[in-house]
Amino acid sequence: MLQIRPAIGGDAALLCTMIRELAEFERELDLVTITEQDLVRDGFGEHPQFRALIAEWDGQPAGYTFFFRYYSTWTDQGLFLEDIYVRDAFRGRGIGQALLAAVARIAVEENCYGIHWEVLNWNERAIEWYKALGAEFRDQWRPVLLHGEALERLAKKAL
Repeated sequence: MLQIRPAIGGDAALLCTMIRELAEFERELDLVTITEQDLVRDGFGEHPQFRALIAEWDGQPAGYTFFFRYYSTWTDQGLFLEDIYVRDAFRGRGIGQALLAAVARIAVEENCYGIHWEVLNWNERAIEWYKALGAEFRDQWRPVLLHGEALERLAKKAL
């Protein structure tokens, strides 16, 4: 039986493990630097920077979703879905859709105009699933990331 619940601080180790599992699936495990302590501090402290839901199947951790609020100057507030992940052993049971539906319910209840997320261009299975749900692909918009030395260089130019 499926149960979806909000993550709590005591779930930080589990979240850290599943984040690493997702990163391994996405072939980018070497980029993960997040720690349990980071998750506790940033998600379950006085000013949470994210929310997470955990899916359990018959009491076993089956997956998670990780999201946070953002603000669009064009359309008001929205949610950004950072991760949605279902462990291999639990795939094909509707858990991913249930997790995404739970985030959609939160978005509707909180008057968000929508949910944004990204998908790797090689993950055809996910792309087809998102299309089937009615998600729009905004190919004219390109994700941008400034980090590391480039971020440091630009920060030094601030007045």
